[in-house]
Amino acid sequence: MVLKGDVTRQAILERAAGLASKVGLEGLTIGALASDLQLSKSGLFAHFHSKEGLQVQVLEHGADVFVQNVVRPALAAPRGEPRIRALFERWLEWDHSHPMPGGCLFVQAVFELDDRPGPVRDRLVEFQRQWLDVIATSLRKGIETKAFRAEADPEQFAHDLYGVMLAYHHAARLLRDPQAEARARRAFNALLHAALLPAVTHP
Repeated sequence: MVLKGDVTRQAILERAAGLASKVGLEGLTIGALASDLQLSKSGLFAHFHSKEGLQVQVLEHGADVFVQNVVRPALAAPRGEPRIRALFERWLEWDHSHPMPGGCLFVQAVFELDDRPGPVRDRLVEFQRQWLDVIATSLRKGIETKAFRAEADPEQFAHDLYGVMLAYHHAARLLRDPQAEARARRAFNALLHAALLPAVTHP
């Protein structure tokens, strides 16, 4: 559907995601987006139906882009350490390369919506749980192929890796710490090392 000229639905959602990264999902309204795109408010309203509908579709758009750029390429790596490293590297690269001027939409939304019940929060929770499950499943598959310790806890690993990335966002964006990425890599390597089977040494 084209609302005006060559401004497509995809372009609208990309612009909306960028705007939401700066003003938050609560600040993202059909009126604000219409003004930003220089489109009619009625045209956008007919397309998204409500502010909530717009916010949910922006989250879905962001999730689709994340899957295409992070999840699918990482899951193409071999099971075990290569796949876990690919998940981390792709996630880190996502923070460097995604075009949202206010930073990662999901990190912002997590803090914005954590205590605001409703369909937008529900959709965000669903996406976050799916991502944690991708990480946990990747470690579990590595355990099955004997790349990781049998006693390694996939859910705990996913939780800890998410914590590493949240700390990275905090250090990089708020504190402007030039060592943010190096610290994140050290934390990730320590987490990964704890899960790996010890190297076999031969006499």
